[in-house]
Amino acid sequence: MSESPNQQPTRRSGISREIGQLLDRYADALTLYARQLCSDPEDAVQCAFVKLTRQSSLPTDCVAWLYRVVRNEALTQSRGERRRRDREQTFASLRDGWFEASGANSFDAVAASEALERLTQLQREIVTARIWGGLTFREIAQLLTLSPSSIYREYQQAIAYLQTELDEPCPNRSTPNP
Repeated sequence: MSESPNQQPTRRSGISREIGQLLDRYADALTLYARQLCSDPEDAVQCAFVKLTRQSSLPTDCVAWLYRVVRNEALTQSRGERRRRDREQTFASLRDGWFEASGANSFDAVAASEALERLTQLQREIVTARIWGGLTFREIAQLLTLSPSSIYREYQQAIAYLQTELDEPCPNRSTPNP
């Protein structure tokens, strides 16, 4: 016998109420359980409850089901974090420096690379786009959705820092001849 349309909302609200009670009663314990398996246990618990709401009917033993799903989510998350960390370490070890070795270079490429790494991300982007990319301050401003004056100010601060760190004059400025 099929349910009438009037019975469906009542049944659904009963399931929602039961899920709410499960959340209130077990969320903290599930989070504690997931914490030993991954770095974002709240996310694993949330995913489990979302999956529970998508079930056509509640599992026979909801608590055991929740623990199993939280465990699976936490392990999946942990594997993903490990794969991402491994990829990042591999890439970092293969990544070339900022500069190619050349006998014509009059500065220490290692020191320059290290100094660039110490700039803020914004300053590094601006310096790279300006010096190696050849972009104008207006083009960099459009790229980074900032004003040209902000870009210029960050660029000047970055260049001043690099000059101090490298103890080198900026090749873009004319220096008076002694």
